[in-house]
Amino acid sequence: MKVLVIGANGATGTHVVGQLLKNDKKVEVKAMMRSADRAWAAWKDDPRVEIVEASINDLSVGDLKLIMDDCEAVVSTLGHNLTFKGVYQDPKRLVRDTVMKVCHAAELMEEQDRVKVLLMNTNGNSNRKIKEKKPFMDRLVVGLVRLLLPPHADNEAAADYLWQSEHKFKKVEWSVIRPDNLSDDENTSAYRCFESPVQSAIFTSIGTSRINVGDFMSQLILDADAWNKWQGKMPVIYNSAKLN
Repeated sequence: MKVLVIGANGATGTHVVGQLLKNDKKVEVKAMMRSADRAWAAWKDDPRVEIVEASINDLSVGDLKLIMDDCEAVVSTLGHNLTFKGVYQDPKRLVRDTVMKVCHAAELMEEQDRVKVLLMNTNGNSNRKIKEKKPFMDRLVVGLVRLLLPPHADNEAAADYLWQSEHKFKKVEWSVIRPDNLSDDENTSAYRCFESPVQSAIFTSIGTSRINVGDFMSQLILDADAWNKWQGKMPVIYNSAKLN
């Protein structure tokens, strides 16, 4: 199996690559990043990793199709840099536009009948496919964030695009993973996933480690039962330690 990870040198993308390599010795990863110099030392010299030095913004759908052609799954862990330029200047729809390119490229692929598309998102985003409703104060705060911080609106638009277009793309299967208040841990720990949030993402955050997100994404790709359970859904992932 071959997997394309977009944003592979990011804080979460590195863990997605690492957990894929750990959980299946036969998996091969195409790790897309702007600069090969930024590849994570733990896996950059692994023969199962092919580093694709490219910016998704500079690729046409045709270019991306050539990269994806032999891949059974595509993971996007892209996000906006937390700087003034990253938050308020173009590309304001980085995540949404990436998802659109991936879906259109998947339809052109010749070697695969179906492609798994996994998108890392945020628990601050509601699942509008199932008309998920959050507490009033959460909705109020998220509404303000949506107006003031374009990256949140981008995350919403990306997730909405996948479920609104799921009947348009015949080759695309998708899952949107919603972690809660990301943290950096060195090792995986127990975690649980739910179809909807179990507590307020704003006022009573539970927390999710990035490495657990990487492990969960790898399980979705490698385990057919896990994929069948969460395909077409937006699972919320929490570290188990703080769950009631």
